[in-house]
Amino acid sequence: MNARTCESFSASCPSRVLFDQIADKWSMMVLTVLDAGPMRFNAIKRHLEGITQKALTECLRRLERNGLVERRVLPTSPVGVEYEITPLGRTLQPPFKALYAWTREQMPEVEAARRAFDARAR
Repeated sequence: MNARTCESFSASCPSRVLFDQIADKWSMMVLTVLDAGPMRFNAIKRHLEGITQKALTECLRRLERNGLVERRVLPTSPVGVEYEITPLGRTLQPPFKALYAWTREQMPEVEAARRAFDARAR
């Protein structure tokens, strides 16, 4: 794969696939929730209003496959599972926090742009 292919966001570019998987609807939020420390599945789910069990399971599997989250089986009865950010996953925290800060700081401007757009569309 040459650099030119990846600069054009080719579907076959490995970084595009990874970007799709870490910047999807739920991954950034799951990693943010896990920033506080290891959590069990249902605790993560309670923090993410609207996520389905299927969507959370798929998201956690993607994050685990990419080395960003570790799944650990707990020797409890019944057996429990918890998830934790890996050191690699922690390297995403600074850019995610910066993006979150940007959304909070820029929200008034974004809302004004939305209102202006909607008014023009009417």
